[in-house]
Amino acid sequence: MQPRPCLYRLGRNRRGHLLTEWTRQAERCGQPSIRSFASFLCQDLDAVTAGLTLAHSSGVVEGHVCRVKLLKRSRYGRASFELLRARILTPR
Repeated sequence: MQPRPCLYRLGRNRRGHLLTEWTRQAERCGQPSIRSFASFLCQDLDAVTAGLTLAHSSGVVEGHVCRVKLLKRSRYGRASFELLRARILTPR
């Protein structure tokens, strides 16, 4: 038995309130990987539900954090803090 409604549609259509129903169906599913994934989602159900419901995203911030880490790793031990600061604050 495949869990309905589709998890993709829950996120795409911002229907996070249906996640509890999806996890219940997924835990009864015959595939161990789906059952394991559903139990993993239940560990932080509030955060996952908010992520599937709210229009807000931390994607932009995460992109900047990734960029800063990449610059920091590429200059580790080779340049001063001032150069790193200039590279971070310079617009792309």
